Amino acid sequence: MEVRAKKALGQHFLTDLSIAQRIADALIVPCPGLEVQNNAENPMPALEVGPGMGVLTQYVLQRPEVDLRMVEIDTESVDYLLVHFPQVNGKLIEADFLKLKLETFFPGQFCVIGNFPYNISSQIFFKVLDYKEQVPQVVCMIQKEVAERIAEKPGTKTYGILSVLLQAWYDIEYLFTVGEGAFNPPPKVKSAVIRLVRNQRTELGCDEALFKTVVKTGFNQRRKTLRNSLKPLVRAKADRCGWSEEQLAEFVADPVFDLRPERLSVEDFIALTIKLA
Repeated sequence: MEVRAKKALGQHFLTDLSIAQRIADALIVPCPGLEVQNNAENPMPALEVGPGMGVLTQYVLQRPEVDLRMVEIDTESVDYLLVHFPQVNGKLIEADFLKLKLETFFPGQFCVIGNFPYNISSQIFFKVLDYKEQVPQVVCMIQKEVAERIAEKPGTKTYGILSVLLQAWYDIEYLFTVGEGAFNPPPKVKSAVIRLVRNQRTELGCDEALFKTVVKTGFNQRRKTLRNSLKPLVRAKADRCGWSEEQLAEFVADPVFDLRPERLSVEDFIALTIKLA
């Protein structure tokens, strides 16, 4: 019994067992910064996104300090897992991860692990951000280009929206690169494994919703200076404050508006958000 890789689901099944073992081993337990020290007697809850045919699953299940559950949208994969890994019975959730109310299954903290489908990897990260207080760690394999973007520092062309939003809350480590031959069917691009560990930040010190808006608005026109890309947000601030054109001109004379978004660190974006509030 084999599972057909479905293009619509972005499926590329990992076949290299040594890579699967390395991904499973990359999950740090106990997770840094947690008050609860997890071990075999008190295992760390974890969720694998898209287990497929269980190549990674089998190695995570061998770690007694990890209490693993899985979420899989593909019925064919669910059937395969239940036949070949009977120990997942009762731990396998047949659902769309992006639509799942994770608090239903995890009232406390839990880690996330998986070989993420390329076509929804960014959406998975945005969902993780929604649960950042519950998710202290993520270990995943994604498209190499996306991994580099997420781990990138300010000042480069690959630094973008996900870089800023994730780095605001997580320390990100690029672990290793994975070639196309490790999968069936082989993808057209290389992959990479990264680890995200929740940092010590408890709050941004600014309006979080506005912070996201500022970051996304800035990068949506990344070739423009912030003076141009953030014009709608600046105008909204001017209208709220009842500024004259002279006051508006003085506001945007700040040198930060001469920059393009990739030049700004997380802290710079926080300062800019406070300025635009």
